[in-house]
Order: sequence, then C-alpha cells, then structure tokens
Amino acid sequence: MSQADQTPKSPIWTPDNERVKASNLYDFVQSLGKSEIDGNNYDSIHQWSINNKKEFWSAIWDQCDVIGEKGDCIVGEGLSKWGSFKSSRDTIWFPQSNLNYAENLLAQAFQAPNDTAIWFKNEKGDNKKVTWQELCDHVSILQQWLRQNGVEPGDVVAGYLPHMPETVIAMLATASLGAIWTSTSPDFGAESVIERFGQVEPKILFCCNGYQFNGKTYRVDEKNRQISDLIPSITNTCQIEYIASDSSTKEYCNTFSDWHSIFSSYKPRGIRYQRVNFNAPLFILYSSGTTGKPKCIVHSVGGTVLNHLKEHQLHCDIKLKDKVFYYTTCGWMMWNWHVSALASGASLVIFDGSPMYPNVETLWQLCEDAGVTLFGTSAKYLEAIEKMGFNPSNRYQLSSLKTLCSTGSVLYPQQFEYVYANIKIDLHLASISGGTDICGCFVIGNPISPVFQGECQGAGLGMDVSVFNDMGCEIKSARGELVCKNSFPNQPIGFWRDNGERYNSAYWNKFDNVWHHGDDVELTARNGMIFYGRSDATLNPGGVRIGTAEIYQKVNQLPSIQDSIAVGRRVEGDEKIVLFVQLAQGYELNQEVCDSIKNTLRSQCSPRHVPAEIHPLSEIPKTKSGKLVELAVKQVLHGEEIQNVGAIANPSILDEIKQFQSLS
Repeated sequence: MSQADQTPKSPIWTPDNERVKASNLYDFVQSLGKSEIDGNNYDSIHQWSINNKKEFWSAIWDQCDVIGEKGDCIVGEGLSKWGSFKSSRDTIWFPQSNLNYAENLLAQAFQAPNDTAIWFKNEKGDNKKVTWQELCDHVSILQQWLRQNGVEPGDVVAGYLPHMPETVIAMLATASLGAIWTSTSPDFGAESVIERFGQVEPKILFCCNGYQFNGKTYRVDEKNRQISDLIPSITNTCQIEYIASDSSTKEYCNTFSDWHSIFSSYKPRGIRYQRVNFNAPLFILYSSGTTGKPKCIVHSVGGTVLNHLKEHQLHCDIKLKDKVFYYTTCGWMMWNWHVSALASGASLVIFDGSPMYPNVETLWQLCEDAGVTLFGTSAKYLEAIEKMGFNPSNRYQLSSLKTLCSTGSVLYPQQFEYVYANIKIDLHLASISGGTDICGCFVIGNPISPVFQGECQGAGLGMDVSVFNDMGCEIKSARGELVCKNSFPNQPIGFWRDNGERYNSAYWNKFDNVWHHGDDVELTARNGMIFYGRSDATLNPGGVRIGTAEIYQKVNQLPSIQDSIAVGRRVEGDEKIVLFVQLAQGYELNQEVCDSIKNTLRSQCSPRHVPAEIHPLSEIPKTKSGKLVELAVKQVLHGEEIQNVGAIANPSILDEIKQFQSLS
C-alpha cells in the first residue's frame, strides 16, 4: 500500500472563496481572459501553462512588471548551447531580452522610500531596520567601491557571510554591475570554502570577523585569511566587523578592506544598473559534492527573476508590503529565493543565529513583532518544536501570518496536524521542493487549492513534472523518479567551466530529453506529490544535503583511517549520518579515534557533516571498478534487498554491516 492510500481523503485545509478571489493567482488567470481556463481549478491553470509555454512565461513577465526589454522572440527552440542534439535541455529563453536583477529588486524604493525593506534580528539581540531608500544608498556606495576595484560584468564576487543586511547589500551591488554572486555560510571550514570558491575564481571576497550561534561566539579571522591567501584570483577582501573586535586578530587581517571605512569614503548617488542578456549568469550555487568536488551550478539573471516572481506571487501569494521571513543560511538556495522577494515589493525579515536561542519562542516572537505574512522554515524545525510541546498559538496572535512554507526534507503527515493544531487554523501550509539545481521549485503550493496531509499540493506552473519508473514510463500512485518533461527559464545555464558534458550527465542522461532530478516520489490521484527522500546517495541530515565525498576527503586523510563509507540511517522522519571506517594498521576504533573524526569534520567541513554513528569494517565494500557502493550499504542497514550484489567486488563485507541494523 502506498503512503497516498494511507492519507486522509478529506483536505486538512481549504481556502475560502474570499481568499481564492483575492489571490494573485486568481487575478492572473482573469487577466489572461482565456475561456478554456477554470480560474478556480489549479489543474486547469497548470495544464494551460505547460500547453502554452511561450504565452505563459510572457504573461508572467507582464503581470509581475519585470523591468527590462522583453524582446519579440520568447523561446529559441531547437537551438543548442553545446553544439550537440537539439532538445528541451538546449532551449534558449528570451534571447533578445535585457534586464538587471538588482534593478528589479529595488524598484519599490521609488514608490515607498521610507518603508522598511529589511527587518533584521540576530540571537545576540541586535536589531536593525533598513528602509528602501537606505538600501538603495548602501547599494550605491558599495557599487562605487566594487567598480573602483575593477569589477565588471561577468566577474565573480564571493560572500562568506551570515544572512544579514550587509550580505544582501553586497549581492545587490554585485548584481547591479552585471557581475556574478556566489556565497556560502561561515560555519563551513576554510578547505570546504576554498574547494568551492577556488573553482569560480572570485575577484572580491566579502567576509565577517565572526558570528554567534546557540550562545557561542565563533571567530573566523584565520579562516578568512586562509581563503584570501589561497585563492589567487581574489584582489581585495572586505571584512565586516560583525562581532566585537579582538586586538589579537585585528592586526592579522589589517590588509583587508573594512566595511565601515568604505561607507565613510563614498556618498550615495543614483545607481547605474548594467542590464545584461536574459541568459547571462547571476548566481553560482554548489552541489553537495557527492562524487567529487562540488559542482558549480550557474543560474541566469532572467530565469531567476522570472521564476522567483512566479513562485512568490502566484504560488505563495506574496503581495506588495508583505513581510517575508525564511530561516536560511547563505549556503542554501533558499537564501537566494528569500532575497528575491524584494522584487515583489515585500520586506525581508531576517534572523541570524540558532532558531532555538535563547529559547524556542525566538522565531515566533520575531514573526509577531514584524507582522510576518510568510514564514519559511524546515520540516526538521517543525518536528523539533513539536517534540518540545511548543504551541505558538498559545503565545502569539500571528494575525498577519497567511502562509507557512516548509522545505529541506519531507514534511510528514503528523506535522501537518501539528501545524494546524498549534500554529494557526486558517493557514496555507505549503510543502515545497526543488533545489540548488534550479534555484527554485518543481513542486510547490498554491493559494486556491486544498491542502492534504502528507502531500505537496502539486507541480509549479510552467513545469511539466511527472514520475517515471526505471523504464522511463510515466506512473501514478506508485513510487518513482521525479522528472520534468519540458524546458523552463530557470534551467541552469550549465556548470562553471563545463563544456556541457557534466551538466548533461547530471540531469539529462537517465531519460531521453527529460530532466531527471533524483527524488524518490509518488504522484497521487489528485496530482499531489509525496516525497520519500533522495534516490541517490546524498546524505540529508536535518534537511541539509551533504555530499559523501566531502566527508571522505577529510576522514581518509587521518592517520588512523585507511578508507571509509558514509550513508544515512532513517530515524523518526529524519536521517542521521552513519560512518563505516576501515582502520589503518595498528589502530582500533576507540574514543580518541572517534573524537578525531568528529572534530576534523566539524572544523574543516561543518557541524552537519559530523556522523551520529561510527562503526569499524574489515574492508570497505566497493564495485569491481573500485567505486564505493553507498546505496547497497544503506539498503543493508535498513534490512532491504540488495539489487546489485553481483557488481560488488567484496560482497561478504555486507554481512558485517548487518550487525548494525538494529542500532540507533
């Protein structure tokens, strides 16, 4: 029996008629004036959007008031970026269009310059509000500094920063010049950052001197210096004094530019926006690094603008002057997604720190104080506050809250019940899923349809999402692979410095002319989507994707370890990392060795890379060609049948793993 068969047939929430008629999506359909579309039926709207893709995406541009030259040619079909076969993969969108990302995000400054654009708070208790005019002024100053430092269209600027107003300003200043922004969060070790930024060769690095998390202060001056010294392309580093300065480290980084000094050296003036082609690069995001170095995924200016406007306005019903909060770091694509809400004239509500510090009420107090209309978080966070027995509705009115988005991992049926019983009865709960690969969502909510327990509401508009079995046949009410059968504007431009081969291998090789995403899913009879997790070996503790290659690179260099393999163990709706190690001669798996592994991963990667369990094996199971067999190990750990034993060079090792099946 599938999970869909076990979920309630009645919705857990249904929007009333007034809410449906007041939604941006309903207004969009009315503006189209198409008699064949039922404006009260999402399936009807979705089907029209994929049957009429040119008209649909052109209408998104017009409805959302995109600033720029749209051009006459909407889709350049049959054109190949890579000089190979012609396919959905190679479609070129809006080839004549020119626009600027920052110009679209800052447009509200002309309408309401004194309104709040950013409402910021961190766990230290720092509060800051930035008006639209102040935001523009700060972007102007930093744009001048970047231009003086030689930043031009196509150059890369990197941020090693928390989610704070300065990060948003640095990104917008970069984008205003037609340059490319890339970022990660300061809890990553220097080696992991160098592994990412070193591939894309940034000209400028923005960083901070430290941060606080869960009541503990972390200084990162030394990591900043390592990164700056070991990436030759960096010509200038700007450090932000985010925590109290330390005299012992201030001199250490005295060659860095200082954020505050920059802002005392320039005066605001009109921002000069460099418009670039729709398909010019805007963001570089990073894959998990499962099979080697993290892939550098390049996203376009136009694809990002158009898709985020679609998702924000039509799916999440974000409106002018809404307050949008998402708990995220700058190393996750949800940061890019969150910041784009400015393009809808909404304000960003930002929190930096632990969501549980100083107590479980932290985010909800911010939500109440700021009048948040959309609250974005992870399924793991909702599970945590549920286990703590916390009931936000007992403490807060949450009168402004309209939508709650959950992503990062599967939102289970019982969590739907918790949300409606303990947060708000009349609430659009949107379980959304997409990823770094598209900087957006394949599956997302919509404000006019009912919500069913345990299900995402359905595919995004313009996205011909389906489920295939291993033979490439469409299936329904059964588990399979999430695919997208058509082209869409926010497909990646490709991978950085790639001729198309790695990009094609990552998404297009499994099924002919179809995007394969690697999610294990089920399409229900009512076109909802149930997620079971990743179908590959990527680890996913707490909803954060982690590549096994990042773990091996650090663990295998330890003198006590000869080889290792890491998999995820499913535990109570989450996943924890289980690490199996082959010890070097003369070593045993004692506390000292375990501590060495954990400390190395925590300091050189991130706290999320640290395994929950470590077990010894006499050998590490591999294929006959020497590849690790992570899927087989995971299947044994969960007592499942192994499909590929014949491909394993040393299958007897799997018997050693069986003894750990019942551990947790």
